[in-house]
Amino acid sequence: MNARFTLRGWTAVGVIALAVAMSWWAGPRALNAVVVPLAVVLLAGVLAIVRADRPRVDRHPVSEGFIGERRQVETAIETDGTVAATVRDTVGDGLSPVEEPIAETTLEDEETFVYDVRLQDRGDRRIGPLSVAVSDVLGLVERRFEYEATTSVLVYPRVRDLSEGPTADLQTLASVADRRDAEEFDHLREYRRGDALRDVHWKSAAKRPDDELAVVEYADEADAGAVTVAAECVTDRDDEMASAAASVATTLLELGATVGVTVPDGTHPPGSGRSHHRDLLGLLAVAEPGELPERTRQDADVLVRTDADGTTITVDGREIPFERLHGGYDSELEAHRNRSGRDGRPGRDAESETEVHA
Repeated sequence: MNARFTLRGWTAVGVIALAVAMSWWAGPRALNAVVVPLAVVLLAGVLAIVRADRPRVDRHPVSEGFIGERRQVETAIETDGTVAATVRDTVGDGLSPVEEPIAETTLEDEETFVYDVRLQDRGDRRIGPLSVAVSDVLGLVERRFEYEATTSVLVYPRVRDLSEGPTADLQTLASVADRRDAEEFDHLREYRRGDALRDVHWKSAAKRPDDELAVVEYADEADAGAVTVAAECVTDRDDEMASAAASVATTLLELGATVGVTVPDGTHPPGSGRSHHRDLLGLLAVAEPGELPERTRQDADVLVRTDADGTTITVDGREIPFERLHGGYDSELEAHRNRSGRDGRPGRDAESETEVHA
């Protein structure tokens, strides 16, 4: 049993002790008038709390969201009777409560404890553990119940609007979305009854001695326009990497491509649709720093790389600064960096910069 006196309960105990001390001076009448009623109330409170059953707690799922959004946290608390209680919840790192996650309430049958949190940082964030402190009617004695169960809140990386950047950069990125033909050649097979004559490969048939027809098989249309976005981070700025990869993947999906994402600690195959988009964002929500294998870099249609100098998007050998792609690029600052160099190193001249971004 972990029942204990509250501040009000300890005050009552102090009054009883004072009354007992005064009875030595004023006689037992003071003892009867003060001590007995308070002692009865304290004893009744202790018995009520000791007999109180452990409330049953059921945490409701919290939907995922983007940085800056608010989500409601709901916890159902069920009791067999009526009891006064103080409910306290714990909000983990990466989240901030909009109001204090504390409520003094009366639990009767089933009550719902509700408050809002704001999503602050990317990642798989946690809410909990929770405690419920039940007390007697007068608030003299309480018993605290702890619940270690937590709720997961997936916070997506920040997605930037790439339409604000230079048109040429956006066109370069968009070019990977439609570079493959919807009827991409796969292989030849023998002609079967019912096959369309337009699919017959006449040149191949003419070369066959038995004049058997061959039909062209095309790649699955679902694979047409598939784009792989690979992202790596060689510094501790993995939030920036995740934001860049999420922004690129979102833009390509909006352009109609099927998109897959690969990061150092996971991969998700190409797909499309809203559910697939959420899966990609979920992968990037928990992506950590790391380097990709060289083969993965080479096979990627789009490479996102974050290092000490920032984040670049590489498409067909052309490097595009992510800041410029989402419209936050400061050309004057970059010009200054080119003249003076970063961290005391020689800067790039205007000619070399033109070659990189041409």
